[in-house]
Amino acid sequence: MARHGMISDAAPPLLLALETTGMCGSVALVGEESCVAEFSLATRATHSRRLLHGVEWLFEQARCDWSQIHGIAVSLGPGSFTGLRIGLSTAKGLAMAAELPLIGVPTLDAFASRFAHLARPLCVLLDARKGEVYAAFYRCDAAGVVRREGDFLVLPPEVLAARLTEPTVLVGDGVALYGERLRELAGDRALLLASSCLFASAATVGMLAWPLLHRHGSADPAAVVPIYVRASDAELNFIPPSQPLPA
Repeated sequence: MARHGMISDAAPPLLLALETTGMCGSVALVGEESCVAEFSLATRATHSRRLLHGVEWLFEQARCDWSQIHGIAVSLGPGSFTGLRIGLSTAKGLAMAAELPLIGVPTLDAFASRFAHLARPLCVLLDARKGEVYAAFYRCDAAGVVRREGDFLVLPPEVLAARLTEPTVLVGDGVALYGERLRELAGDRALLLASSCLFASAATVGMLAWPLLHRHGSADPAAVVPIYVRASDAELNFIPPSQPLPA
């Protein structure tokens, strides 16, 4: 469990950010320049059992009220299908109830943003189960902004290793699972970062959401959809009803 924050007598505009795509969920209050407070908890319990309690605790500890909240930011995935649905449905409910804009942020983009000014190319890889990882490649531009190169991927580590054509920093919980295998396959093209950088963070979701809010303004909460990358088990196992026999 991690709890950290900074309480201030000022009342800056804030975003409430939710991250529920992995085993370590988090909520954060994020100003335009910094994270005011964040609560995170790594557990196997369903996010639905603690998400709203986490929001309530965060408001109490930061001495914040809803008048300071200018929008709701939510991690869109890819990630756990159940976690995505819980996070997005909660974010939509809060946004509609409070009449606030909802800003969706891709999970891998938020994760990558923590590595601004990195000299090497970056690959974020998160556990996708079934022997695969969700992955995306990034580079920092001259201004130190992390930019994604290409689409979000879901693939086995062996296929990912073949895509490492130059020394690339690998981060995310997929490194804990497949890092050594990737190093065996890709050699010094796979640069493994310390295991302390495993999970996505609501704080980085909120920080990426601010420029999106300024650029695009309010979005219809109903139009914000998760990024799944691949079909769910329910979709893969769906057997359509047989066609009726002609009369």
